[in-house]
Amino acid sequence: MTLISLDEIEETTRKALIKHGASEKIAPLVAHAVRVAEGNGNRICGLYYVESYCLQLASGRVDGVVEPTIHVDRPGTVRVDGHFGFAQSAFAAGFNTALEAARNNGICSYSIEHSQTCTSLGYFTEQFAQAGMLTIGATNASAVVAPPGGTTPVLGTNPVAMAVPDGHGGIAFQFDFSTSAIAMGKITMAAAAGESIPLGWAVDANGDPTTDPKAALQGSMLSAGGYKGYGFGLMAELLAGALTGSRLSVEVPPLKAPEGPPHDLGQFYFVIDPGAYDKNFLQRLEQLAEVIENQPGARLPGGNRETPSEVEVDPKLWSLIKDLS
Repeated sequence: MTLISLDEIEETTRKALIKHGASEKIAPLVAHAVRVAEGNGNRICGLYYVESYCLQLASGRVDGVVEPTIHVDRPGTVRVDGHFGFAQSAFAAGFNTALEAARNNGICSYSIEHSQTCTSLGYFTEQFAQAGMLTIGATNASAVVAPPGGTTPVLGTNPVAMAVPDGHGGIAFQFDFSTSAIAMGKITMAAAAGESIPLGWAVDANGDPTTDPKAALQGSMLSAGGYKGYGFGLMAELLAGALTGSRLSVEVPPLKAPEGPPHDLGQFYFVIDPGAYDKNFLQRLEQLAEVIENQPGARLPGGNRETPSEVEVDPKLWSLIKDLS
């Protein structure tokens, strides 16, 4: 592995995106998301995606220059049409409008419609938390998860995320996880590396449990927690797919293919201003945190996270990214 600074990762990614067709305005937004993912150790949503971003820009599968359109049809409803561009630029376009709506109404629903995959959902919810808002988000993806008892995929990994403000411009805690047993990228990376996967992640084409990632890719993934995770996956599906008018998981084409129709995915966020509710919210949050953190080994998810200045990157991957730039 090679140590690369996050500054260099962000700048090299920005150059690669511009070289392949992203605008000077949009490329930095996507590059920053890659930087944050790498800094958080979320390699699946970081440099791992840059090649597909570039190839899809070149083929026109994602529009790297389009301007999103903001709609406010009702006071507490903010919608952004991404016009098949990057999710990062669509989110940024309506962020301040959604923030103002949440402050004025106490709560706001914020939807990103017709965009490319957002990769790391928590990247977006944490931005609202840093602005003082408690935020819950959901999105969907290509169908890879079969319903309990079934063998045909109907849901994507369909992540949900939540970020909670600490009242001081920071984040008290956050989580971002797929409603499938594991993120699809973990299986594809295992397949590429010739490694096995744990039982409980997926089943093969016959519906039998498997530790072979290649067999899993030919079969389907499982929901986290069985029926419970399946329910949350359905919730994410309706919020992100049906409410936004974007694609349902069964309609989503392969996300990393260089050519093909646009992803046409949606994201949905509940943005809540804690100040509009009980005045003791922060004190109650601190009480909860104290009870948890007084237990050795226990912690709030994503709390007190420190970001390094440099991270380890696979040399072959880094060479590819530099070539793309």
